[in-house]
Amino acid sequence: MTEYLVRRLLQSVLVIFLITVATFLLIHAAPGGPTQVMLAPGLSPEAMAQQKANMGLDKPIPIQYIKWVGGLLKGDLGYTFKNHIPVGDLLWPRMANTLILMGAAWFVSLIIAIPWGIYNSTREYGLSDQTSSFISYLGFAMPSFWFGILLQQWLSLELDWFPLSDMHSRGKEGDIGDLFMHLVLPVSVLALGFLASYLKYARASMLEVLDQDYIRTARAKGVKERKVVFRHALRNALIPVITVIGLDLPILVSGAVLTENVFNWPGMGRFYVENALAREYSVLMAITIVTAVIVIIGNLLADILYAVVDPRVKISGKGGKSA
Repeated sequence: MTEYLVRRLLQSVLVIFLITVATFLLIHAAPGGPTQVMLAPGLSPEAMAQQKANMGLDKPIPIQYIKWVGGLLKGDLGYTFKNHIPVGDLLWPRMANTLILMGAAWFVSLIIAIPWGIYNSTREYGLSDQTSSFISYLGFAMPSFWFGILLQQWLSLELDWFPLSDMHSRGKEGDIGDLFMHLVLPVSVLALGFLASYLKYARASMLEVLDQDYIRTARAKGVKERKVVFRHALRNALIPVITVIGLDLPILVSGAVLTENVFNWPGMGRFYVENALAREYSVLMAITIVTAVIVIIGNLLADILYAVVDPRVKISGKGGKSA
């Protein structure tokens, strides 16, 4: 296990390095640039050159890259071009806001989807199974922004049950009850999308495992159905679900652009759009790198959880997994 983890960490470092190179080159190859936004029209060539020097854009691309990576290694995400504000001061609060929103939606969907998917696998094509299938199709097919607008129109404007948008009401910042009321509508929108995926995976995975020979053998020996499902089948069935959950971890920090914009939620998705329009290179690169690191961590955690959930899964010395 230790050898495998060390090898995976080294691979992760290489992947992160390649991502930094690709991100830096793609951002700088994009049409336009910060100088077109920041520099006032009519400046003399000398003034423009001075402005570029102040922003560090007069250096060759390799030098700019080395300086940027050196800052990352020290925890420095850079500064905005327009106001020269540390990117971290802007990014971390918005990431916290996104974690609150996305984490709540993720948690709600998991506590509903996994038990419901397990239940439906034992009563295939029953009323509950058909209802969950309908909800899944709805979650896959319905645009999140449209569902959000519907909820706003019905539950906020017509019934006045929940706030229309924002994270807090004015003057109630830090009020947990007020935050909860603002969470209900965007969490409902996001949870429907998560639920659609997790329901399908949990049900399909359980059905596949319940059809295995060792499950039929356990039933033939007279083992109670509840014990067959939760002791013999569940661990194996959770492995594909863990994979999906691990891949969804980056969403918790990257946010949901459409939902955050519909509900005016001050999170990462909205933050990214604002800075893309403003051509704030340093902010865009910081968001990309942070998200990439979370993706790698999520994949590594998913691999480790395989062995925790199913004792038959062993991580071999060559980095593979064998039962």
